[in-house]
Amino acid sequence: MGFRFPSVVHAKKLIQRPFSSSKDVPKGYLAVYVGENRMKRFVIPLSYLNQPSFQDLLSQAEEEFGFDHPMGALTIPCREDAFIDLISRLNA
Repeated sequence: MGFRFPSVVHAKKLIQRPFSSSKDVPKGYLAVYVGENRMKRFVIPLSYLNQPSFQDLLSQAEEEFGFDHPMGALTIPCREDAFIDLISRLNA
């Protein structure tokens, strides 16, 4: 028996929209790359940057990896499932 959490499903659809380039990022959103080995691109609302839990994640990434990344965009080196969990809680 499986459970579906509407806010998790909605958040996952929101952040995994298939945008192919920076020109495809809608106004009010930001593209970030997430992953430990294989990076996946997510598009998130800019409002998430003001959330304390998201700021904590960015601080941890900065301390561990710095901000100089070859992707040329904001890169968050954490597990994809942990990122989706955080975004789901922010979206609720």
